[in-house]
Amino acid sequence: MDITASQKQGKVPVTILHLSGALDSASHEQLIHRAKLVYQEGARDLLLDMSGLTFISSAGITALHKTALLFRGVRLLEEEGWESLRSVDRDRDSGVQKHVKLLNPQREVERVLEVVGFKAFFEIHTDLEQAVASF
Repeated sequence: MDITASQKQGKVPVTILHLSGALDSASHEQLIHRAKLVYQEGARDLLLDMSGLTFISSAGITALHKTALLFRGVRLLEEEGWESLRSVDRDRDSGVQKHVKLLNPQREVERVLEVVGFKAFFEIHTDLEQAVASF
């Protein structure tokens, strides 16, 4: 998976991570690492551009969840395996994320997000300017 970053100014500065390729067991830690870096650099609002993301696995779902936790100010624990997925299930009802939003997931990725209940957990936008303005 490739990750590039950019920033747009709305009411607040929004960091955009552009994801391309597959978000799976081989790449999920890349997203968590990059999210930690931009958070440590001061980013507090994150838009994940998924227009180039072709596949997402359960490991990718876990990475999205950990990214949301990070941007809510939760210290990330190094959970492993099934415990990490159970954590996603427990947190799903916490409401829509205010500081991490998704942009343009491809149909296959959006189906996975729907199956795991993340369409209610993340705001999903199809327009970049509207997404930036939503923060």
